[in-house]
Amino acid sequence: MDKTDHVLNFIMGLRPSDLPARVVHQAKRCFLDAMGAMIAGTQTPVARLMAGFAAANFAGDDCTIILDGRRASPVGAALANGYAANALDLDDGFRLVKGHPGACTLPVLMAAGEIAKRSLAGGEFLTALVIGYEVSIRAGLIRHALSTTVHASGSWGAIGGAALSGRLLDLGRRELREALGVAEHHAPISNVMKALDKPCNGKDSVGWGAMVGISSALMAREGFTGVNPFFEESPDPSWVEELGNEYFFLNLYFKPYSACRWAQPAIMGALRLFIDYELTVESIASIAIRTFKAAAALCNTHPADTEEAQYNMAYPVAAALVDGEVGPCQVQPPRIFDRAILSLADKVRVEVKEEFENAFPRKTIAEVTIVTRDGRKLESGPVEPKWEPPLLPSDEELEQKFLGLVTPVLGEQKCRRLVKLAWGLDQIESAKEIMDACLNNCTEPAVALARPG
Repeated sequence: MDKTDHVLNFIMGLRPSDLPARVVHQAKRCFLDAMGAMIAGTQTPVARLMAGFAAANFAGDDCTIILDGRRASPVGAALANGYAANALDLDDGFRLVKGHPGACTLPVLMAAGEIAKRSLAGGEFLTALVIGYEVSIRAGLIRHALSTTVHASGSWGAIGGAALSGRLLDLGRRELREALGVAEHHAPISNVMKALDKPCNGKDSVGWGAMVGISSALMAREGFTGVNPFFEESPDPSWVEELGNEYFFLNLYFKPYSACRWAQPAIMGALRLFIDYELTVESIASIAIRTFKAAAALCNTHPADTEEAQYNMAYPVAAALVDGEVGPCQVQPPRIFDRAILSLADKVRVEVKEEFENAFPRKTIAEVTIVTRDGRKLESGPVEPKWEPPLLPSDEELEQKFLGLVTPVLGEQKCRRLVKLAWGLDQIESAKEIMDACLNNCTEPAVALARPG
């Protein structure tokens, strides 16, 4: 049996009853967190732009562009919803693939779920979610092992999207193999470091990867052929052969802040000093950050848009100290132009520390020094991001994050219904109940996310 056969067996053979309780519980957590990021993300400029683009250029009536309300083809819906899922950079990640499996998985799952010919129970919907995560992460490990490029999430998330789409669309074994090869060949091979040099709407190529994922399954169903999937090239056979035995997505990190994960240790360190020493913004003379090279490559200029605010080191650190948080409000206009935040950001300096560089990507570490106007030099010591394995958020913390993101968009009643559905995902008789709760909310106009009081 070759390694691709292991992958095919996992995709086609995994049953809801095969999933250990801890895996089922993690899948519910992931669904809740990714859905919150996507719903809140619909309020960003890039999500609105791509909703219009998808509706105009990928016409269809099969699938829904979430909250926007317009219908599109499965390809168009996955594209638009994929951009929304990653728009706020609040979605989960896996350390060793340097990216975001959840944002690549959920938009494809929703589109494939809408066009599946059979009725999907909640357990099958949840199982497809697990398949998307697990295949995506394996593909990301292989993609990075075969190249020194820091590949954007869409470059490997597309393969996980093809896997879960193939499962829900009941592809045969040969078709599914072709779908994985089509996704590998057509995925956006993007160097994410270029998006740090010039932050842009493309970000982590999540939307494009989601589009490729579901397209690949649909194309293979029609007879389109692809390359031999690269699972045979895996330098570590266990990455593939342990599918179904070892669940990598149990070691995801979650994100409390709407900013690049690489900036979040510095946010944590700065906030800790600010609170512990009861500082004020006016008392700060300078902020020094020492971190690893990739984080130091984040820009420090005043942001002109949401992407520049997220792929930044100085701005989110300053926003955290001024506002006490870095959420959707802080990375969107008009807040990104606030003079108090920008003035504090101008006091931030960043340098590389070799010790932290040597620990990357296994760990993402920073240390912060704040010098006060009265001459005190305050040191944070080495800091890792919040909600990093093994110190993961509780269910209550993830639920509070979801409520904080989604209530301003949908209102409390609809928001709490989604929470209830997420925690009971495996018990729902039909996944249509999930789809209706997520998608039919768009009959009401979305409201802008206001700055927290």
